[in-house]
Amino acid sequence: MSAPRLRATPLPGIGVQYDLVTREQRHLSVVAHRDGTRTLSVYRSDDPDSCAHSLRLTGSEADSLVDALMPAHHSANLLHTTDLGLVAERIEIAATSHWNGRLLGETRMRTETGASIVAVLRRADAVPSPTPDFRLAGGDTLIVIGTREGVDAAAAILGRE
Repeated sequence: MSAPRLRATPLPGIGVQYDLVTREQRHLSVVAHRDGTRTLSVYRSDDPDSCAHSLRLTGSEADSLVDALMPAHHSANLLHTTDLGLVAERIEIAATSHWNGRLLGETRMRTETGASIVAVLRRADAVPSPTPDFRLAGGDTLIVIGTREGVDAAAAILGRE
């Protein structure tokens, strides 16, 4: 069986289209748009040039799909697991989040979940060890460390709209 071939085609002003033909000769494509969204398309088996279904994904939805397609220990969001039972995970603050514009200390994260926010990624910057008076913003990605249960509870709190 030959290795799958992924072809990348620049789409000026739009992004890049990645095309894959599976071992069953099914044509799939992903357009990586410049705004971070993705369009996933599946083409008809009887006409590989005719799109059967197309789905537009936000950047976060695309990240979640990648997580689902890869084993958990390779997840883009799951950063590290140790024998101590601790995990570090990336959790994004949505623009519509209750926490957008609020202080980190207002989350009461460590008190409520036992998990710690050890860094915040904002655009191209990283803020290590943010203090309680750090103001959160939609689009921030928080690096959270704790037990699996604590990190899941943190994700639930941070996902509040």
